[in-house]
Amino acid sequence: MTRYAADTSVSVANSKAEIERIVERYGATGFMSGWSGNQAVVAFAMAGRQIRFNLTMPDKADKSFTHHSRGPRTPEAALKEWEQACRQRWRALALVIKAKLEAVESNISTFEAEFLAAIVMPNGRTVGEEIKPMIATAYASGTMPPLLPDYSA
Repeated sequence: MTRYAADTSVSVANSKAEIERIVERYGATGFMSGWSGNQAVVAFAMAGRQIRFNLTMPDKADKSFTHHSRGPRTPEAALKEWEQACRQRWRALALVIKAKLEAVESNISTFEAEFLAAIVMPNGRTVGEEIKPMIATAYASGTMPPLLPDYSA
């Protein structure tokens, strides 16, 4: 299976700008994007919620960029492959956000259902970041965690 936008020529900057236009068109009241190390972030405020997508960028040193079937790539060729992978991820994120907002707009789904994992909680973590460990524990143990903390002590 091929990746969406695997051969895109749309720059990362243009994809970020498109995401900003998309969320604004669907009613966002705030928008930000940034990066630190290999983590990119897109966040916006909409429907009384703060939404954050963390996008992990590929590692420049990954062999899929530095090598091909015939051996090592030149540094310039490796950089070109890495930049292509970054452009692909940003295009995919733009597609995901647009599809989610259109599903909400078309009454196929609700805002909360589409963005649940990306909703930022008061502690600064997303619902997904909070719940993923609990899901893993529940499946590993075969038991459901309690819905409320035990305050009986």
